[in-house]
Amino acid sequence: MELMQVIQAIQPLCEESMQAAAGRLQGLAIPLGSLGKLGEAVVRLAGIQRTLIPEIDRRAVVVFCADNGVVAQGVTQCGQEVTAAVTQNMDAGKSAVCLMAAQLGIDVVPVDIGVANEVQGGRIVCRKLMRGTDDFTKGPAMTRETCIRAIETGMEMALMCVQSGHKLLCAGEMGIGNTTSAAAVSAVLLGLPPERVTGRGAGLSSEGLARKTEAVRRAVAKNRPDPADPVDILSKVGGLDLAGMAGLYLGGAFCGVPVVMDGVIAAAAALAAVRLCPPAKGYILPSHQSAEPAGKLLLDELGAAPFLTAGMRLGEGTGAVAAVGLLDLALAVYRGMISFDDAGIEAYQPLS
Repeated sequence: MELMQVIQAIQPLCEESMQAAAGRLQGLAIPLGSLGKLGEAVVRLAGIQRTLIPEIDRRAVVVFCADNGVVAQGVTQCGQEVTAAVTQNMDAGKSAVCLMAAQLGIDVVPVDIGVANEVQGGRIVCRKLMRGTDDFTKGPAMTRETCIRAIETGMEMALMCVQSGHKLLCAGEMGIGNTTSAAAVSAVLLGLPPERVTGRGAGLSSEGLARKTEAVRRAVAKNRPDPADPVDILSKVGGLDLAGMAGLYLGGAFCGVPVVMDGVIAAAAALAAVRLCPPAKGYILPSHQSAEPAGKLLLDELGAAPFLTAGMRLGEGTGAVAAVGLLDLALAVYRGMISFDDAGIEAYQPLS
């Protein structure tokens, strides 16, 4: 799958299917609009899958695992060895996202797209492009060519999952230092100063936050990424996991399957994907609003209203997985609820 070919092939959602789904939803024996954002998501799922009755019974969370060279600037509490340790825990089914996904019948697909240390396991998909990105305070995180390969790797993962029968994907990541990369990408995409988009990540002190903010500032000043070129941004101040997730969104849209977005890192990748291909926006479903400062800013720019505001910042795709449970509940009502006619109840009428 080549990037430009995929971008050119992505189609808008099916308006006819969405209109039919909205009509069915309005006819259910429940108050009008009572499912709120979940009802809107059901209509969107119908438009994505081009059918009146969408199905999400087979689903997967694809977790892109990669290290970030900017950790050399003291922007994290722990070292890169933690990325490898958590990746191995995913292989063993013991990481946070694995435990949550197991409750909802969601497959976990860990992808080594750039872990600095060696990781092995039967569940880990090895697509290592670098042993972590370079320190972007000193130069680009990666070459443009490597970035495009990372995006195409994400597209490949989407296609692989769809060919395995998955009907819904969740975007996840694991990488020490990646909230710094996400902050840098967000600063450029949103045109905001680093202090507006940089947060404490995994519990940094005020001193640590100051170092992190300064690292973002130096990275943007050093590399001068082009705000109009998402690939330039991702390659210069992004990360391999961010690029991989951007590719997953594009690949999902290409394959006609929804991709549920996780928190701030996944949202930064989503905005990059949408800037590359605006029609891809319809295929991306929000899950929750991250506690990181850029979380709401990115959602607002995407025009995305999340289902959850729980103060989560766990990563790994856990927020997206939590949202899938809500989608299951909404679809249960949509598929199984009787209509006003069947119940012998006069239908609610919209108030003017």
